[in-house]
Amino acid sequence: MSDAIQVDKVLDFKGLPCPMPIVKMSQEINNLKVGQVAEVHTTDPGSLSDFPAWAATSGNQILKTEQADKVIKIYVKRLK
Repeated sequence: MSDAIQVDKVLDFKGLPCPMPIVKMSQEINNLKVGQVAEVHTTDPGSLSDFPAWAATSGNQILKTEQADKVIKIYVKRLK
């Protein structure tokens, strides 16, 4: 199903403890153009709640979240 999402950049944050995936995403979002999508790979279970909260406060959008084994994939769209 992830084939339906056009990914512009893949970000590997695996192995980073909380809050580093959000810190890194906050920095990386500026490297995307408005409308582009980042596929974030993380192993931090806190990311499941941290990313939606960050998206709500930063004005960006979580398109989808997938979890397989210990890797969480979060699809983030830059809106502004």
